[in-house]
Amino acid sequence: MMKYFLPLSAVLFAIYSFSDFGSIQKGYTHQELRDLYGSGNQDLWPKPHLFDEAKEGFQDIGSLSKPEFPKDNPYSKDKEELGKVLFFDPRLSKSGQISCANCHDPELGWADGRRVAYGHDRQQGTRNTPTILNIIYAKEYFWDGRATTLEEQAKAPIENPVEMNLHSRLAVKRIAKIKGYREYFQKAFGTEKITEENIVKAIATFERTIISPKSKFDKFVEGKKDALTDSEINGLHLFRTKANCINCHNTPYFSDQKFHNVGLTYFGREYEDLGLYNISKKNEDVGKFKTATLREVSQTAPYMHNGLFPNIRGVLNLYNAGMPNEKRNRDSPLAPKKSGMLEKLNLTDAELTDLENFLKTLHSYQYKMRAPQLPK
Repeated sequence: MMKYFLPLSAVLFAIYSFSDFGSIQKGYTHQELRDLYGSGNQDLWPKPHLFDEAKEGFQDIGSLSKPEFPKDNPYSKDKEELGKVLFFDPRLSKSGQISCANCHDPELGWADGRRVAYGHDRQQGTRNTPTILNIIYAKEYFWDGRATTLEEQAKAPIENPVEMNLHSRLAVKRIAKIKGYREYFQKAFGTEKITEENIVKAIATFERTIISPKSKFDKFVEGKKDALTDSEINGLHLFRTKANCINCHNTPYFSDQKFHNVGLTYFGREYEDLGLYNISKKNEDVGKFKTATLREVSQTAPYMHNGLFPNIRGVLNLYNAGMPNEKRNRDSPLAPKKSGMLEKLNLTDAELTDLENFLKTLHSYQYKMRAPQLPK
């Protein structure tokens, strides 16, 4: 009997092309995916897999556009410099020991690396600290969207008794007593008078300047075809198709900025957190939290609103399993309902590795920012 042997490349092509899902999806070789996604033309990309729920307002992933500052708080270099000093100044806290930078550390991805934040008198909060990287692209703030402007968000931690614990009126008085601040406010706002409004405007202006440089992903989709490995490109394709990530993590900000229940409410248990419901008081919002941006995700562990996962693979494993179904108190009118977009994915270990490798390409050059010298 004669035996015939096919070249390995032909065998691999057959597996990739004729199985439903191999290490790459049906009909695409690694080179084809590289040519399509690295073409610099999104019109050539394969069609994403979208649920109906995700189609409204959908915008595909890509490079970030030039940011825009709000008309009621336009950018100025002097305002940025003032905001930077205030951001690092612990005198905005009751104890005089906690600044905004304690929870948003530039060396920790502008987060804090903790499961949940801690603040005044070492009190622990209940939620994980989101990064403020690229916050200029956000539309609502906090995990439950309770702030609609970045200025409003900047004020909240100062007054929160668990965080900085200093009423805004007292914060204004304390900063006003520091002579060195007068010149900063004069340059930024044309007056030495220090107000709550100008304090938060300056902090928000500084925060809006914290923007990621170009990542490997950005360079690749802009046409640098050798910027990503085959594994990373396959992860990108999985992200937009079989893995369903694109349904929530879309737009160049890698967040749809909507609110979803992913099954981690802990309803009726010790660590219960009802999320958006606490703000809206609508039953359908129980357990919904804002979709986090995935830019710089490899630098901002732990993950989820409660800091449950210490690494990316843990998150991917649970999404691959379809996320948990909360079974307690199902007859309650507040019983949380997990998003219908979450389903068992059946990703292989190789595919999960490719997906994780892709997510790491969203990290850009990590730069350090020294704390400024504080006014006296």
